[in-house]
Parts: sequence; structure tokens; C-alpha cells
Amino acid sequence: MNNTFTFSLKRVCFDENYRPSDNTRITTNFANLARGRRRQDNLRNALQMIDNRFNALAYWDNVSGDRYSAKLEIISVEIDVEGKGCTFPTIEILKTNILDRKTNTTIEGIVGNNFSSYVRDYDFSVILSEHNKDRDQFSIPNDFGDLHGKMFKAFVNSDVYKESFSKLPVICLSVSENKTYQRTENQHPVLGFEYQPNSASLTEQYFQKMGLQVRYFMPPNSVAPLAFYHFGDLLNDYTNLELISTISTMETFQKIYRPEIYNANAVAGRVYQPNLKHQDHSLTQIEYDREERNHLAAQQGKFVEENFIKPYHNILQQWSANCAL
Repeated sequence: MNNTFTFSLKRVCFDENYRPSDNTRITTNFANLARGRRRQDNLRNALQMIDNRFNALAYWDNVSGDRYSAKLEIISVEIDVEGKGCTFPTIEILKTNILDRKTNTTIEGIVGNNFSSYVRDYDFSVILSEHNKDRDQFSIPNDFGDLHGKMFKAFVNSDVYKESFSKLPVICLSVSENKTYQRTENQHPVLGFEYQPNSASLTEQYFQKMGLQVRYFMPPNSVAPLAFYHFGDLLNDYTNLELISTISTMETFQKIYRPEIYNANAVAGRVYQPNLKHQDHSLTQIEYDREERNHLAAQQGKFVEENFIKPYHNILQQWSANCAL
């Protein structure tokens, strides 16, 4: 048995003409936008929202407010478990690039941003559900997320990652509605005020197994903090423009998919409790079906079980047990 799995990358431009591939999770933020009768309007409007937010944050030497445009790539990662050329889609992330119209140059942004993972679907929709079936109290299996975390760290440490990207990934997610967040006095010029949660969430624990730590910041003129999962030093390892590319992209997605939190009409206070039932919010002009997304997540988990976990069970189990990552 191989001690290492082989990873391969595919890149697709995320623009108004984007169409999801057959291997893309259809509940993924960017793929969900590209479905339905208004798919092209959805994509065009979302991309304009990203650019508008980018220029609002990168206001220096930008009098007309249109100096920059974010150019996004979807990075699809496939894994070859047996080394025989048969691959399975594992994760999809976004790579940001920044077009500077003033200098007519393209600046590299951050890789990561949005995080889509079939194996995570399996963990949350299948493993967690079966573990808690008929239990009076919710609990988490001891090895929950171990395989997924080791696979992600193996990818980040792989030659294909190091050859393709110059910096480690940053993944930006929504805050948890089950936690309370306290604003601190720490303020970054781009990331804004830092918030701290009252306890660790299941998502934090899951991403910790991927080697990622988290910090919460509410950028200027935002209404709620975002969760930034990262390696290393978030505040010093990335430039302001790199951070802005992530904020503008992921805040736009959150405004679309979680408007109760990120498009609320009131700004988060010193103590903040997110609430997806909050009525005082505005909707974007972008269509999506939240109920359909929740339903499809369970189907995707079963797809992974039948097409990846079961066929490669022994190999995956042995690899995970021997993996030193």
C-alpha cells in the first residue's frame, strides 16, 4: 500500500459564464449561484457585489472606487487513493486574484476562502447522524473528523499544493448561531474589530483537526463578524489586499446565503448572538433555495459513503492509522 495519496488540481474560472462540473457539490456556494432560471443574473450580481465591497475596503489611491476587480478561480482537488489513476473529488476551494486597473497588473490573492468537501458531508450527514441515533444526549465520536483532517493536511503539505500556491490557505466561514461573541479592543485596519466566542463550536473542533486555528473579526462597515480559519499568523502573513480579497468574496456569499446575520439592518454590538430567525434584515436580488441545500447535503453524504468510504475502507483506515500528520 502507498503511504501517500496522490492529489491533482483542476482550475475553472468563476465568472458569469460558469457552469458547475459533474463532480462539484451542488450545495457549494458558488455552484448554487449557477443554477436555476436566473443563474447568469445571480453570478453577475454576486461578482459585482464582490468588486464593490473590495473597492470600498481598498479606498486608498482609489478615488473613483473602481480601481480593483476580484478574479476568482475554483480549485477542484481530486485524490488517487490506490495510485492507479482512479480519482475521487475531495475538496473545492476558491483562489482570488486581484486586477489593478491603475497599474494594469494582476496581484495574487488568497487560496481557500470558500471550503467545499464531500468527506465533510459524510462526517456530518452520515457519521454524526448515525452516532446520535436513538441517543438522549448529543455526542461526538472520538475519531470524528480524523480522516478528513489528515487528508486536508496531506493536501496542504503535498508537492502539488506547494508548486501551485505561494501561501497557506485561509478559509472564511459564518459565525455559529449557537455561540455568543464578545468584541475585544484589538482592531486591524482591514479585518476590523476582533471578537471572541464564549466556547468552541463543533466546526472549530473539526477544523482544528485539519490543522487550522480560528480568529473572528468584523471588518469595517460590516454588520457581523466572520470566522477566519488559518495556519500561522493571520494578521502578518497576508497583505491588506490579500485579506480584502477574502473578505469581499466571502462576505458577499454570506449576505446571499445568511442575510439574517450578514445583511441585517443592525450592526453587531459589543456582545453578539447570531440568529438565523432574525427578521430585521434585507435580501439581495439573488435567488437561492436554502431548504433544497439542506436536503441535498444528506444526499451528498450518502454519495461519499457509497463511492469513496466503502470501496476504499480498508486502505483509508490503514492510511489514517499510520498517517503522522
